[in-house]
Amino acid sequence: MTAARRLGWFFAHDWDGQALRRLGAGPGGLRFDTAGFDLLSFPGSLGLLRHDHERFADAQAARGRRLGWAGVLSHHEQLGALAAALVAERLRLPGASPESLLAAQHKVHARRVLAQVAPEANLAWQPVTLRRHQTPPEDIAYPCFAKPVKGAFSVLAREVPDRAALAAMLRFGPLEGWLADRLVAPFDRICRARLPQAGSAHRLLLEEPVPLRVPQHNLDGWAGGGEVHALGVVDAITYPGTRSFLRWEYPSRLPAAVQARALDVARRFLGAIGFRTGLFNLEFFFDPATDRLSVIECNPRLASQFGDLYRRVDGIDPHAMAVSLALDEDPLALPRAAPVAGVAASLVYRAFDPAAVPPPPDAARRAAFAQAFPDGLLLAMPKHGAALARDFRWAGDHRYGIVHLGAADRAQLAQRAAQASALLGWRFDW
Repeated sequence: MTAARRLGWFFAHDWDGQALRRLGAGPGGLRFDTAGFDLLSFPGSLGLLRHDHERFADAQAARGRRLGWAGVLSHHEQLGALAAALVAERLRLPGASPESLLAAQHKVHARRVLAQVAPEANLAWQPVTLRRHQTPPEDIAYPCFAKPVKGAFSVLAREVPDRAALAAMLRFGPLEGWLADRLVAPFDRICRARLPQAGSAHRLLLEEPVPLRVPQHNLDGWAGGGEVHALGVVDAITYPGTRSFLRWEYPSRLPAAVQARALDVARRFLGAIGFRTGLFNLEFFFDPATDRLSVIECNPRLASQFGDLYRRVDGIDPHAMAVSLALDEDPLALPRAAPVAGVAASLVYRAFDPAAVPPPPDAARRAAFAQAFPDGLLLAMPKHGAALARDFRWAGDHRYGIVHLGAADRAQLAQRAAQASALLGWRFDW
């Protein structure tokens, strides 16, 4: 019997954790060795106290040599993707270079690259970057959109109308300030050593704001064999008057010509930063009134939340494709499953008032949901106390749950969403 091929998979939680268990139980002869902690839950988040990318990579590379890893991968934005690149480099395994990941994830550096290779898709940004507790200078143009130079989950990313609002955004309590520093410090240490021209990541970037009427989209794709390929485009629908996601829908309603333009921008950007192997997702705005496509950011890893949508509608498995790339194999050679839906959505449940956060579904509600929607996926993310308060402070709302559903068409999908939400005791306005 042929021995199973072993891979290291780092920081695999939520959607990645589900994919890891599914792929590891399949007939492909794969075995995954995991490492990393859950940054978003206690006590796993305590791992942040002592995390260092170089130490982590050294330890996992030694483990990979001992166990005979044939590949490594991670789709974790804050820590995992860069850690996997460092381990692959040490083990001389397929993977994106650490420099290419740093170039994509450092938002100021990425804007500079876009200005060179795709200026028509680059948002205007101000070269003023601010540290916490710094008094904003008087020459900033408002309104502007402020975001951390290195961040994830839209934390501390918001439009600020004036100088007072920006100053308030820069004020942190002692615990918040310490946590913010710890989230950025591992990336910043590697960046100073491997991409020093990017500058410090302990800063905020100010960008041109995009009107709320302009929708956001997500181009998913992969690089390999000297080419950049598209998987598809997922559309974002936001809560009215906000940039907070209400749901993601696939397939996209964008015209094919606009999707091709997004892929062209991604090719230019990824080529410029030297991203050669792996999945990516390009977040962008498209304004049909002005025909303008503008890049938000290009993430050098799979958007794991959307993998299930592609499986439902197209019968392709992006997580399995990522494993193929990590093994230096052709992801197009993977078999396709029969599609089970004409349209699929990731429904995002949020509370905008700390006093109106619904409880997570109890066992009876979960059982009722599972019986009525055997194809449904449910992820509850309840928080309490300081963690809940931090969500409202950093993101302006609290994301307490996600549900994935498929349907024959959008009308049926809306109907199923309403029924599922009622069973869970969660409010959802399609």
